[in-house]
Order: sequence, then C-alpha cells, then structure tokens
Amino acid sequence: MALKSLLVFVAFWICAASQALAEPPSNVSVTYDVYKGSLRIGQIEESYMRDKEQYSLSSTTRAVGLLALFNPGKIIISSIGLVGAQGLQPHRFSDQREHHENKNRQALLDWETKRINLIQHAQRTTVALPEGTQDRLSVMYQFMFLSLQPGTTLDFPMTDGGKLDIYHYVISRGAPLKTPVGEFDTLYLDSQAKKGENRTEIWLATQQYNLPCKMTITDSDGDQLTQVLSKLVIK
Repeated sequence: MALKSLLVFVAFWICAASQALAEPPSNVSVTYDVYKGSLRIGQIEESYMRDKEQYSLSSTTRAVGLLALFNPGKIIISSIGLVGAQGLQPHRFSDQREHHENKNRQALLDWETKRINLIQHAQRTTVALPEGTQDRLSVMYQFMFLSLQPGTTLDFPMTDGGKLDIYHYVISRGAPLKTPVGEFDTLYLDSQAKKGENRTEIWLATQQYNLPCKMTITDSDGDQLTQVLSKLVIK
C-alpha cells in the first residue's frame, strides 16, 4: 500500500508539473458576463493572438439589457508587444471610450530607454518604466506564463494609461468554481485591500493555462462588479 501510494503521489506531481510548464496557447478567445449583484449588466469579448515573438490583445466591453439604452457606447482596449522569457512585454496600450472620448488613455512603453509615456486628455506624462510592468489587459494573460504557488505573493507594476501603480496579491488554493463553460480547479488571488481601497479578487483556471475564470472588484462602499467566464476557445 505504501509503494502504491507513493507511485500515485509521484504521478500526480509529474502531471501537475507538466501542466505548469505547458506551452501557452497561441490563440485564445474568451467572453465574460459582467454582473452588478445578481443583475447582468455587460459583456466582455477578448482575444489573444501570438505570432512568434509578438502578441496582440483586444477587449471590447458592451452594456446589455436596459443599461445599453442609456450607455450604448463600447469600451475598446488593446495591448501589443513582445513575448519573451518572462512572458508578455507590452509596448503599447490603448483604452478608448465611445461617446466619452475625454476618458481615452494610452501608454507607450519604451523598454530601451526604460521610460513610459502616459497620454490622457491630450496630456503626456513620462515616468520611469520598472522591469516587469504590465498593462491592465496584458496582465490577465501574463498569468499563462507564471508558475504560481499557493502560499506566496505576487507583486508587479501595472499601468492603465493614466498612471503606474504597484499591485500586490496573496495567492491561495481556490475552491472549484462552476461557470457556464464548466467547472474549474482554481488559484485564488486577493489584493487584500486596505480600508478605503478597492479590493480585487481573481480566480484562475489552473487546468486552462491560468486564464481568469472569475474576477470581482469591491469598492470602498461595498458595491461589487463581477465578471464570469461564459465562453472559452483555445487553439
């Protein structure tokens, strides 16, 4: 019995290691449904494409239901850059708002000079570019390239085109999560926000290249927005 248990244990970890080191896919298409409480208010469609050492990401958010009557504009976000030994290295990030052009943002990341240009309201700000910086879209697909372990933390700089901040997450083993696509084993990332800060919680599907299958943002007043995976195509 002891030998059999040992063989099962070894086989499990070999399988887990092969999943963790599996080559990330070249094409991913996902759809998320967005909820405020139990009310579905939006839909996000995203695509990730890799061509050798280059990647491109696009994300389109639309309101649905009655909300679409009052807010028909789309939010179109894109990120392009290179794929290297450390994963995604964004070079240009864009956040465009239909009918709200004054909220448009752009970030130009120059890795040679280690500077990032943040462009908003026709104003340009240049700041230092730390190693490992992600943008708000690329970070969701950078998880495919990371070996994440429960009981550890994850810290990285991230830009939304308007500013550059350091983000901190505590990683733990998440409970199995049911979605319209199916049930996933998960890793759970928690920003552990301080009082007055927004809290971000992310569930990553460990058997699907650590792609996010759920994310919840809770603001300082307790209001929540949640996006849940509703469609997934991997090639």
